[in-house]
Amino acid sequence: MTHAFDRQYWDQIWRGDRAQAMAASQANPHLVREVGDPPPGTALEAGCGAGAEAIWLATRGWQVTAVDIAAAALAHAAGRATAAGVNGKVRWVEADLSTWQPPGRYDLVTTHYAHPAMPQLDFYDRIASWVAPGGTLLIVGRLHHRDQNSMAGHDHDHDHGHGHDHGGTEPPASASVTAADITGRLDPAGWEIVTAQERHRSLPGPGGHTVAVHDVVVRAHRRH
Repeated sequence: MTHAFDRQYWDQIWRGDRAQAMAASQANPHLVREVGDPPPGTALEAGCGAGAEAIWLATRGWQVTAVDIAAAALAHAAGRATAAGVNGKVRWVEADLSTWQPPGRYDLVTTHYAHPAMPQLDFYDRIASWVAPGGTLLIVGRLHHRDQNSMAGHDHDHDHGHGHDHGGTEPPASASVTAADITGRLDPAGWEIVTAQERHRSLPGPGGHTVAVHDVVVRAHRRH
C-alpha cells in the first residue's frame, strides 16, 4: 500500500482505534540508551507524536522543541507534559516537517520512526542540517529488508511512525532504510559516526503474542 504521509493521513491515524495506545507509549529505548546523561542543551524532536521522547528529554533538563503534523498527537503530548511537570521545557510545534524550517540549530536532533511527505533519506538529510556544530544526530528508523520487494501485493500497513512502535508490521519499503543508507549520506569530513546498528527486539502484541521489531539506529557527532 502506498501512503502520502501528509496531514490528512496522520490526522486519520490519530482519529483511529490505535490512537489511545500510541498516546500512552513510553520513550524509545534506543533514545534512552544512546543519549544517556550528557549535559543537557537544546533538542529538537522531529515527528514527536504524543511526546514520549520529548518529555523524557525535558525531565533530564533539555530545552526541547517538539514538532509534529498531527494536532491530535500534540494535544496528547501537551497533556502528558503537564502531568509530568515539564510543559514549560517543551515547545510544541504543529508543522509539516517536509517544509518547516527551525529558527536555529540544536545540540541534539532526534527522530523516531517519523515518515513525512518526502523521501525518507531526504528527510534525514534535512534534519541533519539542523544539528549545531558539536551536536548530535540520533535517527531511529525501521529496517528495510532487501527481500521486501518479494512481498509485493501484500498490505504491510504500519502504526503511527512518530515516536512509536509499529506493532510488528513492516513499513512500506519507501519509508524504511538500512544503517548504511543513512551513514552513506553523512560526509565523514563533517560527521563522526558513533553508532550504526540494525537492532532486533520483541514487544508484546495482540492476544498475548510477541512481535518482532527491526530497528535502524544511527548516532552521529557533528564535527563543525
